[in-house]
Parts: sequence; structure tokens; C-alpha cells
Amino acid sequence: MQLSNSLMTKSILAVAVISFFIAALIYGAAQPISFSTSEPVTITVKQGMSANDIGIALSQQGLIKNVTIFRLLVHWQGLENSLQAGEYSLARDMKMQKIISMLAKGEVAYRQVTIPEGLTIDQIATLLETKQMANATKFKAAAQNYQPFAYIQADSRVGFKPEGFLFPDTYRVPRGISEEELLRVMVSQFDSQFTPNMREKASKRGLSIREVIILASLVEKEARVEAERPLIAGVFLNRIKQAMPLQSCATIQYILGYPKAELTIKDTEIPSPYNTYLNMGLPPGPIANAGIASIMAVLDPAETDYLYFVADSNGIHHFSKTYEEHLITIEQVSH
Repeated sequence: MQLSNSLMTKSILAVAVISFFIAALIYGAAQPISFSTSEPVTITVKQGMSANDIGIALSQQGLIKNVTIFRLLVHWQGLENSLQAGEYSLARDMKMQKIISMLAKGEVAYRQVTIPEGLTIDQIATLLETKQMANATKFKAAAQNYQPFAYIQADSRVGFKPEGFLFPDTYRVPRGISEEELLRVMVSQFDSQFTPNMREKASKRGLSIREVIILASLVEKEARVEAERPLIAGVFLNRIKQAMPLQSCATIQYILGYPKAELTIKDTEIPSPYNTYLNMGLPPGPIANAGIASIMAVLDPAETDYLYFVADSNGIHHFSKTYEEHLITIEQVSH
């Protein structure tokens, strides 16, 4: 009996010692690789990767000490099927458990970009590529025929169908987001920002959402002073009512592809459906992605009799009711 008790005691001690060493091993392996290096390390977890695959990737990036311990911790917590795909920003001063928790919660890395008012899709694509958030060519390819909402529907003369419907805003998006998803996010933001009240205002003015955005894009590119937006919108709407061509210099600059300070007569004769000197009514599509101020200027324009405007060297517009007044104003601002 005494021998048996002695053996049992030794066995218990052995188990305790082994358990202690295992616990110490796990504890040590679960500690950060470094306690002083917080520099972010980007790792991509792809769809279908197992806990072992992820562990190997983490080990190769110097983020964990032991793949087996990583797998065991994931298994003991029942998270084998919970580790989410995405691009993560991790650091070598993180404990293994912190890394597992981030993977299980899908706490992917985010990047932020601000899309200013007045950019075209071509310019947005360039900006995204400069920020290393997208491939410009792929983004433009995705945008070519993207028309998720009925009001975006455009004819064949429009190069990028959702032009005008990428809402200018600051976006915080996951790292590694695709060009198609970036496009979807921006167009969806427009749809949410163009509220039911705004849609009702458009309807009362006899304008479709598309017509509002085309006009707003002209206001966006013409206006330099905030207070002038409703006046410029009022002029365009007055010209439409009187069956006058819009004669927007901004549409010529859109055709040219760059902001030319001084347009020539020859410029205004360029054959294009976007030439509002040659063609009556609205151009076939927006010439930029307008901000909320320009959109609201179209929905709540200034009640005015102005039919003309011209900008001086400071970008301030001077408005006239008649062509004779307009010619005098042009003479005044040119000196």
C-alpha cells in the first residue's frame, strides 16, 4: 500500500512537472516576438487558409514563435473556422492571443482617402493609385459600365457610366479592397447622401436625379466662391427655361481634358455632345463628381433674372440679365 501511494505521489509530481513545463512552453511561445518593436507588419489571410496555413504565414513574417502553439490556442478556443480573410496590420510586440483575437473578429487594417469635390473618375483613379489603394486602369475598367441604380443609366456617349455619382467624401476602407468594391462603396455613399427629401425637391422642379447631378457638376466646375453656387445654378436653369444653350466653359474644358484658362472661339466649336455652345440642353452626362453644396444649389437655386455670368481674374463671377450688360461686364473684367 505504501509503495502504491509512493508511486501515485511520484506520478502526480511528474504530471505536475510536465504540466508546468508545457504551460511554461505555451506561455513563452505566446509572448510577443519583441517587446520593443511596434512597427506594423502587413499580412494577408486568403479565403480557405487553415489555422496551420495562417500560423505558418505569421511565423514567416516573424509575428509568432511557434506554429503548433498557435494551432493549439486556436483549437482550444474553438476558432478554427472563425479566422477571417483580409489584410491585417499586426506587430511583433503583440501577444499571440491578441493576434488570434484580431483574426477571429476580422479586425482588418484600414486605409483612409479623401476624394475632393469636382474630380472626374479618371482623376479619382489616379488619386487612388497614388495612394496605393487601387490600380488606376482596373478602377476605370470597373467604372466603365457600372450602373447599379436606375437613375445612373447613361447612353453610349458617356465614357464612364457612373461619372458624377462617386460621392466626394473621406473613406475609411479595408486594406486590400478591390477596385470593384471601392467603386461600389463610393456610388452607394452617393445613394445614401441623396436623401428622400432631396429626391422630392428634384421631382418638384421637374428634374430627374441624373439631370440634377449633371447640372450640379457644371456648378461645381464653374463656381469658385461658395455663395455663387445658387446664382450659377439659377442662371443655368433660367437658360434652360428660355431654350438658350448653356454655354458652360467647364464643358469645353471637360472635352479638352484639362482646365484651360482662356478658351478660344475654336475651342467652343469642338464637335462633341458635351459642347454646350453647339448643343442645346444638358450634356449627356456629368462632367465631374459634385459635392453636396453644388447639388443643393441646383435643388435650391437663387431666384434671379440673370442669364449670363463671367469670372474675373480672381475667380469671382459677375452676373448680367441681358447680353448687352454681359458684353459691358466682359470688357470691365478683362481690364
